[in-house]
Amino acid sequence: MSKPLAASKKVMQNYLSELLTDESAKPAQKSEKEQQLESLLKNVSAPQAELPPRALSRKRKPLAKAKVKTAEPEKVLPVAEPEVKPQPDEQPLRTRKSEGPLKVQTEASYRKGSFQALFFEVAGLVIAVPLIELGGIHNMDKTNSLMGKPPWFKGVMIHREEQIQVVDTAMWVMPEKCDQKLKESLNYQYVVMLSNTHWGLMAESLVDTVTLEQEDVKWLDAPSKRPWLAGLVKDRMCALLDVVELTKLLDQGMSINQE
Repeated sequence: MSKPLAASKKVMQNYLSELLTDESAKPAQKSEKEQQLESLLKNVSAPQAELPPRALSRKRKPLAKAKVKTAEPEKVLPVAEPEVKPQPDEQPLRTRKSEGPLKVQTEASYRKGSFQALFFEVAGLVIAVPLIELGGIHNMDKTNSLMGKPPWFKGVMIHREEQIQVVDTAMWVMPEKCDQKLKESLNYQYVVMLSNTHWGLMAESLVDTVTLEQEDVKWLDAPSKRPWLAGLVKDRMCALLDVVELTKLLDQGMSINQE
């Protein structure tokens, strides 16, 4: 402790001690000691805590500036646009692309390799039908005629609770030659069913079933005026029916002359 600081502390203690012991004994005027004390206090700074020599010699390091972390900008996530669905009363736009690939009509199965065909006869005319397109053969029975039907529509024949729509084959194939004399000479005995439809062609006789090769038929590949005709069997010079196209014409009530 430095000497001036120790002397100032001792003087102060003595002064306070005197004030506590005999406060009434204070002289009216300041004593010589009091005057000396005041002069000492003027020259003495406020007391400081004693520090070790090393601590006093150290220089204070400037405070490091605090790193202020700037706020990163808030990331804005992309907002998915809501899917717009057509309302019930709105029709979606139909394009060639939206409709998908073009639908190609599948080729008949009998157009590859050998196939069997049934030959039957009507008014001296032989007709062939691919056996795979044959829906069955029934014996001819009575028919119930219907009003407003074409002349070639013979009527409805009931077979085991199935209603068969019977076609007068001669009237459909060669209506111009079906005069009264020909009609009276016809002796229909069978009904040849077309695939899995309700249509049946009347036949006078069943000729036979023959296996044909592709080269045995003169196919009509290009569109013709006779879509019901698939081709001509060469050695017999008879018509080979296209059952699918023929059924379409019958469904529309069209005869051979109305194609």
